[in-house]
Amino acid sequence: MPAKRMNRDEFHAKLAGLGEDDVKKILWTLYWRGTAAMRERIEDQIDPPPPPPPDAEPDLDTGWMLDEVTEFAELARSGSYLGGDRRVSPKERSRWRFTFRRLAGEVHEALVALPRLDDEQADETEQALGVLLTVVLRTAEVDMFRSEDPVQAAGFVVSDHVEQLWTSRLERDGFAGFAAAAARQLERWEATYGWTRMGHGSVADKERSLAEVVAGLLRVADDWERFAGCYLEALDALVAATGGAATGGAATGGAAPRPGGPLGRRRGTRSDRSQRLAVWHQMLLEQLAGTDADGLLDRLVAHPALGGPEHTLLQARLAAQRGDTESAHALARQVQQRLPGHPALDDFGLGR
Repeated sequence: MPAKRMNRDEFHAKLAGLGEDDVKKILWTLYWRGTAAMRERIEDQIDPPPPPPPDAEPDLDTGWMLDEVTEFAELARSGSYLGGDRRVSPKERSRWRFTFRRLAGEVHEALVALPRLDDEQADETEQALGVLLTVVLRTAEVDMFRSEDPVQAAGFVVSDHVEQLWTSRLERDGFAGFAAAAARQLERWEATYGWTRMGHGSVADKERSLAEVVAGLLRVADDWERFAGCYLEALDALVAATGGAATGGAATGGAAPRPGGPLGRRRGTRSDRSQRLAVWHQMLLEQLAGTDADGLLDRLVAHPALGGPEHTLLQARLAAQRGDTESAHALARQVQQRLPGHPALDDFGLGR
């Protein structure tokens, strides 16, 4: 029968009767005659590694990170991960999600450190996230990886990464710098139903609209007015850059197109833009209607970068908000012709 082991209190009571030299002798015997694992544990206790400096900065090479992300995106766009050429080995084609996760982790680490990076590093970090998000957005329109739902497979929650970017931007550049950049990115990156193809699963459950992310960073009424102004400027610039059309779509490159794209609607059209940003536009209506910034809503509902039934519905809501019931119902009936059964039509007595 094995000997009974002492418990902690019994062991400490035995040690209490020994002098320092006796304890050292016992410890030396264990160290010298014990196993290798025993020696390592004793060494860790008597000579632990020094803790890292409390304000140590992460060792970030943002230029290299951007190059890696850009190369990954180019290979994905060209169809290399589908076996389109030999630049990606068969083994790596099946491991693409691990590469994506590693790159996403490096980008997120840089986003957290963004307020303390120099201008060049900050720009490279923001570009790297933009490239990753371009890959994510394109997966809704084209097949670039052998996966039914690449965003779910990669475990990439878009809204979390964008929130970290905007939070860091706000800390680094103040409200003006944050608003100017985030307003452009909101238009480019927002998605109607999230960024996963299936719309359900562990990633989809964590997603939030980017409109919600922005709203969480607008603390007072003045913030809403200033951000809305930046947003309208971003739409103005979009129209100017596209010669007034504001309907640019992404080319599919070497990847395999998905028939019709998301919801059969090409990303970048006026109608698509209004649908993707419908939640944001409704937030602006609720926050600005009847305030000194009400005039910004007139620019919004008449903007040439927006169109389609969701935009008409926004016009109807603004008319109703201002008491113009006749115009509101006329506009709502136009929406009913295009989108019969739209739940918002209930507000105008035109429900199913």
